[in-house]
This record gives sequence, structure tokens and C-alpha cells, in this order.
Amino acid sequence: MSNYRHLTQTEIEILEHNVCWAEDWQRVRVAEGFKPYNFHRVMFYGDIQLGEFRKMVEVSKGFVKHSGINDATLRNVTVGDDCLIERVGNYINNYTIGNDCYISNICTLETTDDATYGEGSVISVLNEMGDGNVTIFRELNSQMASFMVKYNQDKVLKQTLQQMIEDELRVTRPERGTIGNNVKIVNARDITNTIIKGDCEISGAARLSECTIMSSKDASVFIGTGVICENSIICDGCSINNSVKMQDCFVGEACQITNGFTAEASLFFANSYMANGEACAAFCGPFSASHHKSSLLIGGEFSFYNAGSNTNFSNHAYKMGPLHYGTLERGTKTASGSYILMPATIGAFSVCFGKLMHHPDTRSLPFSYLMAYGDDCYLVPGRNITTVGLYRDIKKWPKRDKRSKLSRKSIINFDWLSPFTVGEIQQGIKILENLRSASGDNVTTYNFHEYVINASSLRKGLKYYDIALRIYMGAVLKRAQKEGYIGQPVSTVGKGRWVDLSGLLLPESEEQRLIDDIKSGVLDNIQQVLDRFSEINNRYSDYRWAWSYQMILDYYHLDELDAAACERIHEDYVRARRAWIAEIRKDAEKEFAMGDVEQEVFDDFVSKLDHEIDYEN
Repeated sequence: MSNYRHLTQTEIEILEHNVCWAEDWQRVRVAEGFKPYNFHRVMFYGDIQLGEFRKMVEVSKGFVKHSGINDATLRNVTVGDDCLIERVGNYINNYTIGNDCYISNICTLETTDDATYGEGSVISVLNEMGDGNVTIFRELNSQMASFMVKYNQDKVLKQTLQQMIEDELRVTRPERGTIGNNVKIVNARDITNTIIKGDCEISGAARLSECTIMSSKDASVFIGTGVICENSIICDGCSINNSVKMQDCFVGEACQITNGFTAEASLFFANSYMANGEACAAFCGPFSASHHKSSLLIGGEFSFYNAGSNTNFSNHAYKMGPLHYGTLERGTKTASGSYILMPATIGAFSVCFGKLMHHPDTRSLPFSYLMAYGDDCYLVPGRNITTVGLYRDIKKWPKRDKRSKLSRKSIINFDWLSPFTVGEIQQGIKILENLRSASGDNVTTYNFHEYVINASSLRKGLKYYDIALRIYMGAVLKRAQKEGYIGQPVSTVGKGRWVDLSGLLLPESEEQRLIDDIKSGVLDNIQQVLDRFSEINNRYSDYRWAWSYQMILDYYHLDELDAAACERIHEDYVRARRAWIAEIRKDAEKEFAMGDVEQEVFDDFVSKLDHEIDYEN
């Protein structure tokens, strides 16, 4: 409502009869259709603007009250149409409230001078004692955050990005706190310097201070009992409940944080779930989860990760049933920059962690198991490629994306085989072949740094890696044929090494081009940087083909892809897929024989494997 008028003398008399009072009735302006009858025991200070109050408001299922304001003190407040505000213990000060809101039994709702609403602060993730490396703002996504962390030592890039964000906030930051339409705030204590977007529900929160809550109609946010949230941003579709304590954090789309979880200076992106435990200086990328009270996520970068209970690893055995713990789809990065094997079943992980983090090149043995026997750590290369757990993960992650289609800021590429992972597989093959070449075939074990690889494990690892290569090449070729191109790539972009920016798979050359364009001023605002991530993702198929085309030629020793070569690659693809499914079936049968899985669950899983032939053509 933009057109307001002064109150009539009759309206003032009615309001005063209902025990309402104003510091200056001339500063109380109302919508044209305003009626004064549903205002009782209200005190008005400063400049007040009131909408029309005509509708009934449902305060609980089947229980409605007429819109209006009762038992409240307002100072410099705008209230939209058809709101119900009642039982405000202290006051509402310097706020703009939208239409159809219900605010009841709160203490204080206020905007003070120099409010930031949680935007613009710089936090330090991965290193809790270090200088800040991520700037929090409402449009932050996992790619932007990962980019900031990765290139924190580039002072020019860091300063340029920081200036871009500050320029954006200078234009977009409101003068006072706002509450969107259809917001429900009940039984809350203190809400200070907080922007609350539409369709949000806050019930029983203890304190919200310097926060932005990015709720929307198709992805509402719920803030529940006992929550204390300070200097943080909460994105669309989130649920923060049951005495969560959070400070200096960013919570991305469709995340759930509950049951007493505490977090400081941490990032949580798309579909992450956190309960009971604690996070400090943690970078939790898409689909990170922690369920246990003993779990402390500190100084690490996680993605597609389910934290175990530290000392109890029994839950990692449950792979065929509804739960599957311990698989790292993309990998975990330690504070030192080293990588844990990706994906890896954790097993007796704590024994080997100290050794593992000293060898970043173990990242080049992907999909491996790491196990401890006594003082020795054993590597089982490529074993996870043929497990029930990985097969379930491939199927389940896309289905578990609960984000609204209109609120998906973070980019997630669900391909388990991509130029990124397949490139690591190729490096893994070279390592294993070099080990075998150096020590020969007549040995029982091979030594890789401080790890032991059994000879049988090495041979199987090469076999599993080759199966993955042939599945990848056949699948990419099949997609290329459907999209109408199988010849020489039109661009060289995509060749060379690929990287993972917390869900976005991209050529390293494109990452470098982004850096150069930011520094040179080709990209001069933060939205253009975010758009570049989307553009890169939209060209993923083209970049993947540029990388895969040469790989296919090299693997099959070809000069070009003709019809005969395509037919051969497809036949290899079918054989590799069937070998892969057969190995997964063996893994399922082994697990069933151990008695951990019910017959019905086993039969259902095997039935899914039987239908895999449907995807061969």
C-alpha cells in the first residue's frame, strides 16, 4: 500500500475509546479503506503507516481471529493489509511488515543503527584461527564460497571480490528491517536487525540477531523452538529447530539443522542435514550430513558426506537397506589441503587419518577402500566402484534434492563418472601400472608410500578402473549421438585437467579464465561472477565432449570416430556395464549371506539390477 491518508477525527476517537494512544496522531497515516475497530491497547510512536484490516486470520487450525493490532507498542512501523499483531511484550521499532502476517506473543522486534542483516561479514572456514576467507551475502552459493576459499591467497582476487560484494550490498541493503507477506512469528523473544522474507514461520525462537531469512512461497523457512541465530543467513526451504545455536554461518537451500546442533563460522549448502553435533570453521558442501552427538566437523571441506559417530563404525556396514553411511561421493578436504580418498568407505579411518593427510596424491586412487590391520594401512584400489553402496548413492542423490526449482543457487552435478573423476581414475591406473612395473608380478604386496596394496587388490583395481572407463566412454558417446554430434569438438575448451568447485564440475582452464576476467575487470560485479558459474555449467556437455573425444581416440588408438569405432565402443560399454552390475550383485549376495538384510529388501534390490539392461541403448 503506497497511498496513505490522515486519520479522521472520528477514527481517532474510536481508537482512543479502545485505549489506543499516539505520540502524534498526525504522524499515523492509514490506507484509504482503513477501519479503526480492531485496534485495542496500542501505543503509536514516530511515523506509523497502517493498511486495511478486513480479513480473518487463522491462528491455529480451525481457530480464526479478526485481523488488527492488540496490546502492542509500535514506533516507526509500516504494517501491510490484513495482519494480526497482538501481545507484543516490549515493542516493534523501525520495521516494515508485509501483508497477511500473524505476529503474536513476542518480546522485541527492532532495527537499530548500522544493521547489516548478517551480510558482508568475513568468516574463516577450514582454519578456525586464520584470516577470514569467505564473505557472507544472500546470493552466496557453494561455487562462490569454494572459489573464495581456494584462492584466498590471491590478494588481488580476494580484494576485488570483496569490493564487488560491498558494492552490491551498498545498493541492496534496506534502511530498516523488513518482514515479507504471509509471515508467522509466534512465541519468540528478541528479533533484531533481521530481514524475514515471505512465507516464513518462526515459532518459539529465542533470539535472531543480524540475520537474513530467504524464505519464499514455494520454499518456506521454519525457525523453531529455542533457536539462537546471530549474524547468519538462512536460505529458501530450510528448517532450523530444537535449540540450535548458530553464529556467523551461511545455511544454503533446503538444509535442516536441528536437535541442539551448534555451529560457528561454518557454511552449509544445498540439502545438508545437521543434528546433535557441532561444526566450527567447516565447509559443508551439498548433501553433507551429521547425525551424532560425538561428531565435530572442524576445519574440513565436505561434500556428499555422512559423518560417522567417531568411535562407532558399525553403521557403515548397512549398505543395501535404507541407510548408507560413510560414502564420500566427491571427497573430503582437510585443513592442510590434502584429500581423503573419494569415494571411500571410512572403516577404521581414525587409525589411518594421520598418515593419509600427508599424501595428497592418494587422491589419485579414487573409489578406494582404506583399512587398518594393526599398525598397517591397506589400500584396496577401486573397490568402491562395484559396491552396493555406490550403486545406491548414484541413484539416491538426485532424488534427495529437496530444493525448489526456483531456489537452486548452488550448482550440483550428479555425474559419478565425469572428466573430473575419470581423470583421477586415469591417474590411478598409471600409479598401479607403475607399481607393478617396478616390483614385477611375482610379489604378494606392493608398497605405495606408507600403505600396503595386496597383489590381488592391485589386479582387481585395474580391472574395476577399466570397467569404469569403458562405461564412461560408452555413456558419453551415447549422449553425444543423441545430441547430434560425435565428430571433432568445435572447441578445445574442456581439454586438460578438470576440477570440482563444490558441486560444479568444470575445466581448470575455465576456472583460470574466470580469475583473469575478474582481475582484468571484464566481470565487474558479483552477479556477473555468479552468472559465469551458471554459464560454465550450461556448457558442461560441450566441455565434456571436448575432453572425452581425445580420451576415446587415445584409449582405442583411433585417428577418428567412424561408425565401426562407435559400434565397438558401444559393445564394450554394454559388456562393461554388465560386468559392473554382476560385481554389484555379488556384493549384494555377500551382504545378504551375512544376515544383515531381509529377503524382501534383497529381492527388491536385485530386481533393480535386473532392469539395468533397459539403459544400455
